[in-house]
Amino acid sequence: QVEVAESGGGLVQPGGSLRLSCTASGTIYSIYAMGWYRQAPGKQRELVATITSGGITNYADSVKGRFTISRDNAKNTMYLQMNSLKPEDTAVYYCNSDIVKSYSGPTFRYWGQGSQVTVSS
Repeated sequence: QVEVAESGGGLVQPGGSLRLSCTASGTIYSIYAMGWYRQAPGKQRELVATITSGGITNYADSVKGRFTISRDNAKNTMYLQMNSLKPEDTAVYYCNSDIVKSYSGPTFRYWGQGSQVTVSS
């Protein structure tokens, strides 16, 4: 069994910062790419940022220069440091992990339950 869980969301004022964490646990042989997505009310889920096992990152244009994705492979944990937050960043943030459970086994994508981030004064 594998579980992926986010933490660190909350309410912050415009211009403030938050750090989200995403930890994978359970039967894990290896984790390949990990990523953050978000879904605002009435909108489709959109990509925020991704990171490969080797640390190569990719960001949505809307968050470049403000958000930083990172990961600690030893802890099976990924982070999203969000600075200079704007009201339009308000959304439920989801993380995913591409996980292999055994040597030469298939890769499956696991999603967390989501963490609410609200940017408001």
